[in-house]
Amino acid sequence: MKLGSTVPILRSFDEAKAKEFYMDFLGFSLDWEHRFDVDAPLYMQLSKNDCVLHLSEHHGDSCPGTALRIQTSGLDEFQQQLLGKRYKNSRPHIQEMPWGSKDMTIADPFGNKLTFTDSVG
Repeated sequence: MKLGSTVPILRSFDEAKAKEFYMDFLGFSLDWEHRFDVDAPLYMQLSKNDCVLHLSEHHGDSCPGTALRIQTSGLDEFQQQLLGKRYKNSRPHIQEMPWGSKDMTIADPFGNKLTFTDSVG
């Protein structure tokens, strides 16, 4: 048996805020989006490098406040890029963790917490 990669589903409530945060601020690309009809909730896939996320407006797909860790290289440079964008809702900082990693946690507009981590060996 072999397990494949994981794709988390994060709850979202507002398409414009989701795209502003994930695409404009964090730099993810929109891979695809789906609605069953024009009035239906949005389900979309975003990606940046090897990181793939699903965002869903569908009730029951996920709970607000989900936390996830994203393995990252070049965390210091990524933080500087984000600070340079002067996003009004986040000024991310890097924290040295007691186990040796460097973590930068950012909450999205829906209460989900994304921790970008540059872990030790």
